[in-house]
Amino acid sequence: MGRKAFVFDIAKCSGCYCCQLACKDEHCGNDFTPIAAPQPDIGQFWVKVKEYVKGSAPKVAIHYVPQMCNHCEKCALLAIAKDGDVYRREDGLIIIDAEKARGRKDLAEACPYGAVYWNAELNLAQKCTGCAHLLDNGYKLPRCVEMCGTGALQFGDEDDPEMQDLIEGATVLQPETGLHPRVYYRNIPGKFIAGTVYDPEAKEVIIGARVRAINGGKLYMTNTDEYGDFWFKDLAVGVFDVYVEAKGYKTQVFKGLRTRECVNLGDIALEKE
Repeated sequence: MGRKAFVFDIAKCSGCYCCQLACKDEHCGNDFTPIAAPQPDIGQFWVKVKEYVKGSAPKVAIHYVPQMCNHCEKCALLAIAKDGDVYRREDGLIIIDAEKARGRKDLAEACPYGAVYWNAELNLAQKCTGCAHLLDNGYKLPRCVEMCGTGALQFGDEDDPEMQDLIEGATVLQPETGLHPRVYYRNIPGKFIAGTVYDPEAKEVIIGARVRAINGGKLYMTNTDEYGDFWFKDLAVGVFDVYVEAKGYKTQVFKGLRTRECVNLGDIALEKE
C-alpha cells in the first residue's frame, strides 16, 4: 500500500469553502473513536481555507490556500508519542488515538504548522485524519476531496503515476521544518507589478503601450490592454526596474521596485514628446 498524499492546485480553487464545510459536516456530532472523536462545532477547522489578498485597489489579486495536517514523514507528534497514542497507519496517515491520547495537550503544541487543536471539553488533541474511518469502509476519498467541485483538491497514493504527475513541480508549506509533508501545493501565485497608463491631456487610457520589467539580467515584457492596464504576474521577490513606453510619449521609469509585497503603480501619466 502506498503512502497517501493530498495535492491542492491553487489555480483551480474558487474559494467556495466546500472542503472546510464538508469536514465540519463529517465530524461535528459524529464519533469515530478511536480514529476521531467528535469535532467541536466551533474553534476547530481540520481543513482551514485561508484567503490571501495582494496589492491595493483597484489592482488586487486574491487566492485561497486550504491547510490541514500534513501527515508528515517525520511527524513532530510521533517524536513525542507514548504507548501508541499517536501512530502512522500503513497508508501513511497520522492518527491521534482518541482513547489513548487523553490529557496530551503537548501534542497540540508540538505541530509547527498549527494543524493540531486542543479540545478542552474532551481533554484531547485533534486534527485531520484523512477521513481514515471512511477509507477503512471502502471509500476512496476523504469528504473534503469528494466535495471539491473544481478539482483543486486531489488525494491518492503518492507512488501512483497520476499523483506523481501532480506532485512533480509542486511545493510544500514551510519546507524548512524538514518534516517532509505529504500535502503538496501547485500554482501558488507569486508577486505582481501592475498599473494603468493614460494620456493626461486626452484624458484617455493608452492602449498597447509597451511595458518592460528588468530584474538583474532577466527581462519581462507586456503591453497595456484595452483598459490601459498591465500586469506582471508570478514574480519572484526581488528588485525591478520598470519602463513604460508608447510611441509619441516620453518614457516613464520606475527604479528599484521591491516585490516583497505586490506593487500597484496606480495611474501612470505619459507626457507627449
